[in-house]
Amino acid sequence: MLRIHFTYDDLARVRIADGPDALWEVQLSLHALQTRGRAVELSRWRRQTLRTLPRDVVRPLAEIAPPRGISPDFMTPSGGARGFGDGMEIALRTPKVAISGQVAAMAGQRRLTPWVEAVRRAEASALRTLGRAVAIYHQGAIAPVWPSLSAVVQADRQLRAQQMADGGLEAVLAGIPGCRWRAPVLEIENYTDAEVHLEGRGLLLQPSYFCEPETPMKLCDPGPEPMLTYPTAKPATGLTSATDPVGSAETDGAPEGPVTALLGRTRATALAAVRCSGCSTSELARRCEISVGSASQQASVLREGGLITTRREGTAVRHEITSLGVQVLSGALVS
Repeated sequence: MLRIHFTYDDLARVRIADGPDALWEVQLSLHALQTRGRAVELSRWRRQTLRTLPRDVVRPLAEIAPPRGISPDFMTPSGGARGFGDGMEIALRTPKVAISGQVAAMAGQRRLTPWVEAVRRAEASALRTLGRAVAIYHQGAIAPVWPSLSAVVQADRQLRAQQMADGGLEAVLAGIPGCRWRAPVLEIENYTDAEVHLEGRGLLLQPSYFCEPETPMKLCDPGPEPMLTYPTAKPATGLTSATDPVGSAETDGAPEGPVTALLGRTRATALAAVRCSGCSTSELARRCEISVGSASQQASVLREGGLITTRREGTAVRHEITSLGVQVLSGALVS
């Protein structure tokens, strides 16, 4: 069990990231790509990624970011939230002695391949290869779904804000998946036994789409900016790519054709608005440019038809599309 100790100063310095961290999503998505967990949510993304990216890109990255055990911290530096380019520049500027020590720690769990050994020695050619491979992977696997992924992270941020409003910071800390708040200590199960004392540095809470459920993660050496990366809730439909034929996090209007004919324009627009990351009733009203009362009525009809589900989050509710709703929206059941 990991135990994170807070002082009063730490509690005053807890904050929630305002968006996803690009390099954390790269590393955690590499973990997800190598496992079969969350197959329903990630199956479409996994198929598209493996079809799009060449093996000589995925293979070396899988060696440096295995799905279990240690991955080197320099690949997820502070600064990834400012964007992929800034984060990668910081990562590749990591002192060679730090890179060597972090990669060497992996040898206690698995035999290092010759290429990973070259990274451990911080050879210039190996680091250039690593930088190119991560950039290609990001462009093929993360960039196409970034708007959808960002919408999910923003929805989680709104959830934490609601928890803060309803129950204060204790409700936020207690609500992190896989964690238990026993003031002034945050306990994380399924983690190597360790004690971390924040000592006034505070803690950044970083929601992540690709973080495995019930498995919050942290930097092994938190340094001056401790960060806890934790899993967001996942829409049942998974991530929407910019190349997908249907929908995005924000609907551009009602779907055309048989879906609108079946549901009516307002209800079809509401279903499309829920599709990617889900939303509250007030957010549904904003996306559809209708009143909150009308949004509640439309959601009720969609829910009764099995096209969406609704669950309570504090004083608010959250609507999410069902697999049946996705099929209807895509026209699969109405053509």
